[in-house]
Amino acid sequence: MTETDPDTFIQAAMEWHFNPETGSPFWLERAATLDFDPRTDVRSHADLRRFPNVAAELRDVRVADLIPRGYGPNPDVVGFFDSGGTTGAPKRVVLMRDWLDRMLAAMRANYAAHGLEPGKDWLGVVPTGPHIVGELFRRSAAGFGGHGFTIDLDPRWVKRLIAEGRGPDVGAYADHLIEQAEYVLRTQDIGVLMITPPLLERLALRDDLVALVNEKVRLISWGGTQLDPDSRELYKTEVFPGVALHGNYGSTMMLGVASERPHLPAGTSCVFDPLAPYVTFDVVDPDTGDTVAYGERGQVVVSHVSRSFLLPNNLERDLAIRVPAAPGQIGDSVANLRPVMTFEREAVIEGVY
Repeated sequence: MTETDPDTFIQAAMEWHFNPETGSPFWLERAATLDFDPRTDVRSHADLRRFPNVAAELRDVRVADLIPRGYGPNPDVVGFFDSGGTTGAPKRVVLMRDWLDRMLAAMRANYAAHGLEPGKDWLGVVPTGPHIVGELFRRSAAGFGGHGFTIDLDPRWVKRLIAEGRGPDVGAYADHLIEQAEYVLRTQDIGVLMITPPLLERLALRDDLVALVNEKVRLISWGGTQLDPDSRELYKTEVFPGVALHGNYGSTMMLGVASERPHLPAGTSCVFDPLAPYVTFDVVDPDTGDTVAYGERGQVVVSHVSRSFLLPNNLERDLAIRVPAAPGQIGDSVANLRPVMTFEREAVIEGVY
């Protein structure tokens, strides 16, 4: 697939994913239910809206059926990863080596654009286990010539506690996570802290840990849940004034992250640019599905179209301000994210991730 021309790219992707010799069993079977032929009728990025949102079907699909046949009898599968289960049973995706390499290269370039130098050790206060963020964390740390230290973090347990109204237990678990992070921060040369906004907020309540982060850490990379603009500005200017603050907006269904646009003017909103043309955003009115105007808030629709995976027209559980894309990028960029209240008839519980 070529990425030089967006329409050519989309047409090549449709041929790959819906050709019986190269497509995945999942999509080849699903194609029979569509009222159009992707190989002839999907000619541009805009045509991706013709696809139904099939993300919910990834809760039950046999994950081996997601691997395109074009990879041959011995596909280089990095692993299968779960969503956080925010709105029910987790969904699963396949991560192929070629896509992982492309995503990591883009992430390294973005970190470098934010001033991160190689050779630093990383601490990840993020989910590991079945969650793709743990894989991206470990490989990002190694890619920058450092070691990646992790802690145990089970986001599903926190969400269950919140759903059951067990507020004190949520606080106790969050304190337990910060305690684990403290052990690493005090004993290791941590230059990069990857952490979720709720846990960063809890860490910031500890003056001793704030001092420790300011002494050792050169970059705080946050993501997983949302960070409101006022808190972001407070962290940048008062709490961690000597530490670069870097945001990532990602999800399992996106199969990666959209990183913060570098060199934004001081005091402006954090803008996230997807790795287009493979991952693209549209910001739409949740009631009509029409694209909102730039500067207006709508619901984020994500399309992943790569050689390794296809998930077009996926309505995410996030609201965002629509922002003009970076030069040469198709689709939208997004800012000021926050979750919807309900999604797929379930209350959205973010918890610590």
